Amino acid sequence: MSTLKYICWRLLMALPVLLGVSVVTFVLMAATPGDPIRLLAGARADADMIALVRERYGLDEPILKQYFIYLKNLVQGDLGNSLRYRQPVADLIARHYPVTLFLVIYTVVLTLPPVVFLSVLSARKPNGVADQVIRVIGVLGLAVPVFWLALLFARFFGAQLGWFPVSGYGETFSEHMWHLFLPALSTMIWVVPILVRNLRAALLDEMNRDYVQAGLSKGLGRKQVFRTHVFPNSVLPTLNLFAVIVAYLLGGSVIVETVYAVPGMGNLMVDSILARDYFVVQGATLVFALTTMLVMLAVDLLSTVIDPRITA
Repeated sequence: MSTLKYICWRLLMALPVLLGVSVVTFVLMAATPGDPIRLLAGARADADMIALVRERYGLDEPILKQYFIYLKNLVQGDLGNSLRYRQPVADLIARHYPVTLFLVIYTVVLTLPPVVFLSVLSARKPNGVADQVIRVIGVLGLAVPVFWLALLFARFFGAQLGWFPVSGYGETFSEHMWHLFLPALSTMIWVVPILVRNLRAALLDEMNRDYVQAGLSKGLGRKQVFRTHVFPNSVLPTLNLFAVIVAYLLGGSVIVETVYAVPGMGNLMVDSILARDYFVVQGATLVFALTTMLVMLAVDLLSTVIDPRITA
């Protein structure tokens, strides 16, 4: 199968997944206690006003009919209007999504160098001093909750020392880097141990393969064998795990964005859930699902580039 056909096939297979996500999200939001119309109309609104607002947003129809109306609008590219913000959901997502995407990419950029360095350092001398120290630090990194670490960093580096801001996003690229450093660092400390353990195990497994001994016996240097054969073959399992981690970072942005008051998708999701803003939650969930599938597709295509034996 050609690469283009494979991409088209994967995108086509994404449609039933997105349909399933929309059904689950719609049912869960409908089952959530609370009436968004009462929150929207206010405590002093009478029954006639509530009924009028409910009819305006189409929430007076049966649940099944509401879903099919939503699905029809979705096919036409209409994500609906926010009950809370009184704006199109597409405009809200277009404003908040780049912030979350920037945070995820920032976290990935901070994560890759220490993962490669620590994994190689740990695998070169298994059970050595460096290996033991790295493994202990990794366990500590996994044991510390992300939200607690985010609060700790915000208070120490932000509130007490004043080195970094603890809210906002900034206006320029450099301000984005400065504002999002602590959120990215908080998440990175949790991600790095997972990838280090995985890449270390893959490196040790490859270093014990017969082709490594055969290369050394033919006079190839250890660094050359490691650089040209061992490391590329070890990257693939970690790359697949990395795709899952990136998908987690998209959903996990809710935590750090709430702690640091970052105006991204995570913060928008929390506010919308509390306000029972059905259309925003449904639209944001679909965007997260679509982004996750695109990341998985990109990793699969990258795997074929690293190892040509893998066919799409």
